[in-house]
Amino acid sequence: MAQSKIVICGVGLIGGSFALALKKSALALRRNLQVVGMGRTRAPLEQAQQLGVIDAIATDWASALDGADLVLLGMPVGQMPAVMSALAPHLQPHTIVTDGGSTKSDVVAAARAALGNKIGQFVPGHPIAGAEKSGVAAAQSDLYVDKRVVLTPLPENSAGDLKAVRTVWELCGAKVSQLAPQEHDRVFAAVSHLPHLLAFALVHDFAQRPNSDQLFGFAAGGFRDFTRIASSHPEMWRDICIANRQALLQELDAYMVELMRTRVLLAGADAAGLETLFLTARARRDAWLDSLLPPGE
Repeated sequence: MAQSKIVICGVGLIGGSFALALKKSALALRRNLQVVGMGRTRAPLEQAQQLGVIDAIATDWASALDGADLVLLGMPVGQMPAVMSALAPHLQPHTIVTDGGSTKSDVVAAARAALGNKIGQFVPGHPIAGAEKSGVAAAQSDLYVDKRVVLTPLPENSAGDLKAVRTVWELCGAKVSQLAPQEHDRVFAAVSHLPHLLAFALVHDFAQRPNSDQLFGFAAGGFRDFTRIASSHPEMWRDICIANRQALLQELDAYMVELMRTRVLLAGADAAGLETLFLTARARRDAWLDSLLPPGE
């Protein structure tokens, strides 16, 4: 039975869950799979190996890429340029590279600069799944089940490579969609990057106040739910916000206008206006939640 080799650079929540999901799938399909880990520091890789997330640790790209079928880049997007430059000289013709970065225009630009005429081997992707906790200890084999993964293919990608990356994510249980890189960044600036920025900012605001302990002492479910994502990985979200700052600034400006409209309603004691705002928001959110339910539920 032929063995597949997958290299994961950045074996945290995203990369670790990818590995566990594929190991589970390979076991079910009775296929041999070797998962090799790469990273900046040794300790997390040793932890990943102890947990059974990866099978081996590579210390250089030449050995890591020897016979590799697929590489997943799972590190924060700010690290992508350096990693791509390091792997490029050792990238074999049959090896496909994909990523799990939350921004795509900057990652694609980094890939073009680093990979040159090998750019067709890079199929950009973004799994829309995660948790507020990070690190390989938080990895789970079912993280991607029924979650969306967005691929942003390049003109240079072959149909075969694109299909291969789609198939791998489907083996993880994901639902795969496609967007252009720029469209991806505009959409996720609104529905992902802005909410994270707001959650971090609200918690930071409360943390700086003289009565911070009192505020957090009385905070309950609503505050916990609203700020859950402020427990996300700071380095990762720093890189995302900087990389997608133009689209994110547009969304932040639009939200500030909406906040000012809401302030006007509140300052004017406009009960009817506030209720209309709340009713509209609740109806649209409920409709969105209903659309996520499987048919018949």
